[in-house]
Amino acid sequence: MHDELAERQANITRLLLHHVHAPVTGTHFMRGVLPTSAPSAVIRVVVGDADAYTPDELIAYEIPLQWGEEPATAQDITAVLRTLVTGTHIYSSDHISQVMGMLLVRADPSALDVPGPTTDDRALVTLRCFAQPCTEEKPNPLLCGFCFLARDRLRLYLDADNTSKAPGFIAVDVRPSHATTALLASLPSLLDEEQYWTNADSDPHCTRVVDLTDW
Repeated sequence: MHDELAERQANITRLLLHHVHAPVTGTHFMRGVLPTSAPSAVIRVVVGDADAYTPDELIAYEIPLQWGEEPATAQDITAVLRTLVTGTHIYSSDHISQVMGMLLVRADPSALDVPGPTTDDRALVTLRCFAQPCTEEKPNPLLCGFCFLARDRLRLYLDADNTSKAPGFIAVDVRPSHATTALLASLPSLLDEEQYWTNADSDPHCTRVVDLTDW
């Protein structure tokens, strides 16, 4: 079940990456996708303004990966997000909490009036089919999520089944301003070096944090 869930979260993350610099809607940009481990079939999408990078400026929306009979697609997640960040919504206290210093809102898509995909959404799907066709071979390691922790600190969530014998996801902190090409080439071998491990108690989305910000 973990492998199937990790692949679904990785596919959604890959298809939502463009919203890091293209707004989901209005002034709302994607600042992270937080994966969850089985049996929690949900994904947490972090949203903020274009210049928002720290937890106190961000909101995480927890969205089920399935409602009704069909699994949620990246288009479905985007449509729910657009609905959530538009207008005023009132949530009961059991739908509001905190995670990693961010406000966490648990969304119920069945209670929302979610619009269908736009023409641009459909066009993007068509373009991706040609420019980025799906393949049987999975990336190694598999990127299942990410989150900005500061302007120049990015946390990557990798599927530990592809990189380590430990269950769950491994979080890797990097600095986008550094030379990342060499880092990515060396990444699989660095994940198991304990000198880079740090405390993951404040992040429920991973089993450990690997700090490569000074690598």
